[in-house]
Amino acid sequence: MTAQDILKDLKSRKFKPVYLLHGEEPYFIDVVSNYVEHNILPDAEKGFNQSVFYGKDTDIMTVLGAAKRYPMMADYQVVLVKEAQDMKWGKEDDDKKGINPLLSYLDNPLPSTILVFCYKYGKFDKRKKAYKAIDKNGLIFESAALYDNKLPAWIKGYVTSKSYKIAPQASAMLAEYLGNDLSKIANELDKLMLNIAAGQEISLKEIQDNIGISKEYNVFELQTALARKDVFKANQIINYFDANQKANPIVVVLANLNTFFTKILQVHYLKDKSQNGIARELGINPFFAKDYEAAARSFDYGKTMNIISLLRECDLRSKGVDGGAPHGELMKEMLFKILH
Repeated sequence: MTAQDILKDLKSRKFKPVYLLHGEEPYFIDVVSNYVEHNILPDAEKGFNQSVFYGKDTDIMTVLGAAKRYPMMADYQVVLVKEAQDMKWGKEDDDKKGINPLLSYLDNPLPSTILVFCYKYGKFDKRKKAYKAIDKNGLIFESAALYDNKLPAWIKGYVTSKSYKIAPQASAMLAEYLGNDLSKIANELDKLMLNIAAGQEISLKEIQDNIGISKEYNVFELQTALARKDVFKANQIINYFDANQKANPIVVVLANLNTFFTKILQVHYLKDKSQNGIARELGINPFFAKDYEAAARSFDYGKTMNIISLLRECDLRSKGVDGGAPHGELMKEMLFKILH
C-alpha cells in the first residue's frame, strides 16, 4: 500500500489495530502519523484516549501498558510512537517463561486500540517475530526513498493534489535545487502556493522569485556555463555565491555539481547521445538534456572523472580535512581547476 492508500482507508474509518510505518523516507511516515494524530479522534476524546510517545523517552512496556487500556467513552484510543527507531524494544526472548509481552500483544491486539509505530530513517528488521506478527494482524508500510529521476513527477502530483499546476521546467529545477528531501520540497511548495492564485501554473519565475533561486546566479546557470565553458559567466556566478554564502552554501553547490558531473559520466557510456536519448536513459527532464549533451562534448571521460575527484576533495576540505580553507576560496579554486 502507498501512503495515499493508507490515508484513504483512515478517512473511511477502516482501521487496523497495529501499524508499522518504517523506511528511509521520513516524509510519507510523517504524512500518515500526522493524520492519525490530528484526525482519528475528535478533540474532545483526545485527552483520555490519545497517547503520544517518543522513542528515546519510552520503552516497549510503557507503550504496551497504554495499548492495553480500553477507550473511555469512545470507540477507539490512539497510541502513537514517534521516532520508534530510538525506543528500547527489549529482546524477543527476554521473558523467562517463554512469553514475550510484545509478541503476546501483537498476536492478539486490542481491536479498540490503534497502535502506530513510526520507525524512521531505516528499515525494521523483517526477520524479527514482531515484524511477522504485525504483518499478520496489522499493516506494514515501507516508506522508500524516491530516486532523483522520480522527483519531478512527485512534485507535479503534489502540486496537482493542491489544485495547482506546475510547468515541467519548474518541477525539474525544484528537484535539482532541493534534492530528494520531500519534506523540504513540500514545505517550499506550500509557502509558494500561498503567494499565487489558486489554480495558477507555477513557472520558473515563481520558483525563482519565491524559493531564493537567483534568476541569473544559481547552480543551474553555473552548470550551463560550465557545459559551454563560459569562463566569464561561471566566475560571475561563483563570485555571487561567495558574496551570498547563506543562500548558496558550498554543500549544496557541491552536491548539485557532483550529480551533474556524475550524469555527464553516464552520458559517455550511452550509445544514443542525442538530447532525447540522454533524457530517456538518465531519467531527466528533456529541458536539462541539452546541458548534459554540451557538457559531454566539453569534458571527455578522463576530465569528467578528474572533476568528480576534485569535487570530493573540495567537499572534504570544506569540512576541515586536508587543509581546510574559506568556502569562497575553495569554490573559486575548484572552478579554476574544472575549466583549465
